[in-house]
Amino acid sequence: MDLEEILAQVNSLAIKNKWYEKDSSRPQTPRNLAISISLEASELLECFQWSETANNECVGDEIADVIIYCVQLSNVLKMDISSIIQKKIKANSQRIWK
Repeated sequence: MDLEEILAQVNSLAIKNKWYEKDSSRPQTPRNLAISISLEASELLECFQWSETANNECVGDEIADVIIYCVQLSNVLKMDISSIIQKKIKANSQRIWK
C-alpha cells in the first residue's frame, strides 16, 4: 500500500465518522492532529517503558497511529506527503551527520 492509498483510507474513515463536520467530537484541525501525533508518539515510548525490548505488536500499532495522524495532518493542510518526505530524505542525504 502506498501513501496515496493510505491517505484515501484515512480520509474515508474521517468522512464516515463525520470528523470533518463542524460539531464533530474529533475535529480534524491542524492543532488537534499535531497533539494527537505527540500523544501517539508518547504511547510508542510506553511500549519500551521498563524494558530494553518491546512487544512488536505494541510498537507496530503505535507506529501506525503516528503515521496515520501525520498523513491526516498533511491532508488537512493540503500538503503532498510524498513530496514532503522525498524532500526531507534528500536534505538528510546531503546533511553532514556528526
